[in-house]
Amino acid sequence: MRVRITLAILAAAILCSANLQAQQPQQPSPPPAPPVEPPYTSGQSIRQNVNLVDVLFTVLNRQNKIVADLNSENFRVFDDDAPQQIRFFNRQTDMPLRVGFLLDTSNSIRDRLKFEQEAAIDFLYNVIRREKDQAFLMTVDDEPELVQGFTGDLDVLREVILKQRAGGGTALYDAVYQACQQLLKLPPSVGDPDKDLRRVLVVISDGDDNLSRHSRGQALEIAQRAGIVIYSISTSTNWILPDQEARGDLSNRKYMKDEGDKVLQQFSDESGGRAFFPYRVDDLAQSFAYIGTELRSQYSLAYVPVRPADGKFHRIRIEVNAKGLQVRARRGYFALPPERSASSASTR
Repeated sequence: MRVRITLAILAAAILCSANLQAQQPQQPSPPPAPPVEPPYTSGQSIRQNVNLVDVLFTVLNRQNKIVADLNSENFRVFDDDAPQQIRFFNRQTDMPLRVGFLLDTSNSIRDRLKFEQEAAIDFLYNVIRREKDQAFLMTVDDEPELVQGFTGDLDVLREVILKQRAGGGTALYDAVYQACQQLLKLPPSVGDPDKDLRRVLVVISDGDDNLSRHSRGQALEIAQRAGIVIYSISTSTNWILPDQEARGDLSNRKYMKDEGDKVLQQFSDESGGRAFFPYRVDDLAQSFAYIGTELRSQYSLAYVPVRPADGKFHRIRIEVNAKGLQVRARRGYFALPPERSASSASTR
C-alpha cells in the first residue's frame, strides 16, 4: 500500500515538473560571433559598404618631375577644409590603361582636322602599350559616335582615326558624358581580371558646344564620380597674332584663351589631368611621353568623410609635408548617399 502511494506521489511530481518546464519561456540562443575581416594589404581591392572617397593623385617637384617614393605619413587630406583620416593608401605603378579618344569632327575644326588626327596618333604611339593597354575612338559632331570600340591594336586605331571627316555642329558635353560611360565598362586587364585599371579620356577639340542635351556640369560630374582623368588638347589658334603666323615666329607667343579653351582647361583641372594649347604636333611629343610615365606613377588614398553625404559638391585638398612639392588631383566629388550612388552607377 505504501509502495503504491509513493509511486503515485513520484509520478505526480514528474508530471508537475514537466508542466512547469513547458510553461517557462524559451531562452534566446546567443547571437553568432561576427565574422573577422582580414586586414587591408597594399594592392588589395577595397569592397566595403561605406561611403569611401578614393582619390588618385600625382606628386611633382619644382622641375615638374614625378616624385614616387612617398608614404602615407607625408600627406594630409581635407574635405571642404575639414581634416580626414586616411584609411587606405597605396603607391600605384605600371597600371594598365583604358583610354578613350574623343575626336571633334565638327565643321568648326575643319581646318585643324589633320592636326587632330596627328595629335591623336602621336598620343596613341607614345602612351598606349601593346598587349597591356586598350583604347577606343569616339567622334563628335551633331552627336557622339563610337567608331571603334576598345582594342589594343594600335594600327587599327590609327587607320580609323585617319578615315574621319569634318562637318556638322558640336555636341561636346554629350560626347564627354557618353565617353565616360564607355570607360566605365572597362574591359578586364589582360591576364589579370582583378587588377586595377586607370581610366583616361583624351579630348581633342576647340571646346565649343552648340548642340548638347547635357550641361558642362553634368559631363564633368560623371568624370569626377568615376575617377576619370581628362587630358585635353586644344585645336584653337586664336591666340596667334597674324604677323607672328606669317613670319612663323611662335617663340614669343602669348596665350589668349577663348571660351572653348577655358572649357577644356576646366575639364582637365577639375579631373586631375592637364590641358595643352599647341600649334604644331611636334610641340606635344615630349608632353605625351611624360603623360605615359605620369599615369603609371601615381598614388591612391581613400577616406570616409566625417560629414554625412549631402548630395553637394565637396572640395578635396591634399597637402604634402615636403618642401617644393605639389599635388595634382581631382578637385572634388559629389557626396551622394551610398544607395543613390550605386543606382547612378548602374544606370550610367
